[in-house]
Amino acid sequence: MNKPDANSAWAKDRAHVLHPYTDFTSFHDEGSQVIDGASGMHVTDTDGRKLLDGIAGLWCVNIGHGRQEMAEAISAQVMQMQYYNPFGHSTNVPAAELGFWLAQNAPGDLNHVYYTCGGSTANDAAIRLVHYYNSMRGLHRKKKIISRNCAYHGATYVAAELTGILATKNSFDRVGQDFIHHVSAANMYAMPDDMTEAAYCDHLVQEFQDRIDQLGQDNDPAIIAEPIMVAGGVLIAPVGYHRRMREVCKTHDILYVADEVVTAFGRLGEWFTSESVFDCQPDILVSAKGITSGYIPLGATLISDEIYEVISRPQCEGGVFSMGLTYFGHPVACAAALKNIEIMERESLLQNAATVGGFFQSDAQRLRNLPCVGDVRGKGLMLAVDLVADKATKAPLPVSAKAGERVFKKCVENGVIVRPVGDRIVLSPPIIVSTDQCSVIVDAIEDAIRSTGFV
Repeated sequence: MNKPDANSAWAKDRAHVLHPYTDFTSFHDEGSQVIDGASGMHVTDTDGRKLLDGIAGLWCVNIGHGRQEMAEAISAQVMQMQYYNPFGHSTNVPAAELGFWLAQNAPGDLNHVYYTCGGSTANDAAIRLVHYYNSMRGLHRKKKIISRNCAYHGATYVAAELTGILATKNSFDRVGQDFIHHVSAANMYAMPDDMTEAAYCDHLVQEFQDRIDQLGQDNDPAIIAEPIMVAGGVLIAPVGYHRRMREVCKTHDILYVADEVVTAFGRLGEWFTSESVFDCQPDILVSAKGITSGYIPLGATLISDEIYEVISRPQCEGGVFSMGLTYFGHPVACAAALKNIEIMERESLLQNAATVGGFFQSDAQRLRNLPCVGDVRGKGLMLAVDLVADKATKAPLPVSAKAGERVFKKCVENGVIVRPVGDRIVLSPPIIVSTDQCSVIVDAIEDAIRSTGFV
């Protein structure tokens, strides 16, 4: 089969492919950017432009693009056994080996894994497991889930309702409103000017306690929270927030679900961040994205020994744990994850992420000197730049300005890909990134902001 030309791919895509988060005000005229190649820190579009990937595909290509080792590991597993039925008492070697590695390296007693095809399905699985766990304990009313405003937990129906970003829900029907509720985002940028960080933490924890009291603690089985609120704007919680939220959960027999779809596997210089970075031991931990560095879709929901002990009891005579996916523990995906982990260990990429991440955060602070930059925040290799009309009041730019999109397009002209989210620029480069490449990214953003006329 001959390779189609760029114009043909662009036209076929525009005519037939329904993309995630399509902006239909421009898509019919502009179509899609067609990426045709990728290697290391760069991708190449069909116009031949080599672009520094400042967003790791979508928070996921941690080891970089086009790794020959990954291709060989995937190919070898395909030839060994590409797939077999995972239901019942059937498994495969890569799924078992990866399960062992996850149990050895996850915090605390998260010793059991339920595999999925990505982050959304892993979060859906977490909620279903929470409900099943309480049903098996005879607590059939304990079904309400507390999430947070500005949270992002996925795009499947339940995960989308867990998500607290209102813009993702326009004109979509809502499900789960009877059992999914939200509290405020942990957003230091939105903290009142007359409030200290400690007082702000007190306020958020008290709000959580008040919501439990309002809903009735006999009804609340879990809270789900990202260690850092990712798509909501790389929002950093006040010091001690996650630990104190977990303490409230323990008091009320509420499970703590950590959504580490983005923060796990190196982005903050750790395999997992809940306990090591944020001093919070979750009952359930959800991972995806970096687990395979995006080479093949895979998600993993890790549960504690305590939860497993309950849900592993026979529910009734002849009853089975009737929950599973065709591609559960897919051998090729699990083989890719194992090779990904091997590369990260051998090349000390966690250390690189920690070291270069510190430089990245420091270097990016120079963007604060621009009059339209309201905030520059992040941790490790996660960064957000907020564009505002007024730094003092934090007043937003008009929607019609399409500030983020304009900065994105200029950055592409400058040879760098960033991610626009409204008036915010989000960055998450592969964890192989160098300090020089970080400076290239920041330079491109600075030039783009100056060139777009906001300054």
